[in-house]
Amino acid sequence: MFGEFKEAMTKKFEMTDIGLMAYYLGIEVNQRKDGSFISQEGYAREILKKFRMDNSKSINTPVECGVKLSKHDEEEKVDPTFFKSLVENLRYLTCIRPDILYAVGLISRYMEDPTTTHLKIAKRILRYIKEWDDEKEEGKEVVQQWEDDWDDDDVNDDFSQQLKKELESNSSKS
Repeated sequence: MFGEFKEAMTKKFEMTDIGLMAYYLGIEVNQRKDGSFISQEGYAREILKKFRMDNSKSINTPVECGVKLSKHDEEEKVDPTFFKSLVENLRYLTCIRPDILYAVGLISRYMEDPTTTHLKIAKRILRYIKEWDDEKEEGKEVVQQWEDDWDDDDVNDDFSQQLKKELESNSSKS
């Protein structure tokens, strides 16, 4: 079926088959027999380096529990251009990293007039991304997986994150 589609497209448009996709718009694609896997590890490392957080101490949550932010924060103002750039880079990471989506959405509200409090939370998200990279270096592999059941009218999306070598849970530590 794909061969027929490719042949029809080649007849209609000038095309070149360059093989399987490996990288596209900051997303790495690893295609194997057991499935296709996508990641943004390289992009995440670039962001950490760009914002000078590549040597920072890592943490295991993107945002503190119960954090309250306000537009009328009395804290010192920070450069909105710098903050906006940081938030936009983090937004792109949410394509593959839904675990940071809430935290990035939270700080996105303050892009026009950010304070040191807002920047501190943005940097915390970067430190959380660093944690993920540190786990990989320690030999733990984070796997993110989507399962779509298209047989029914209802789409059943199950998202799971697992550490292959070691499962860690904050609830078991308390």
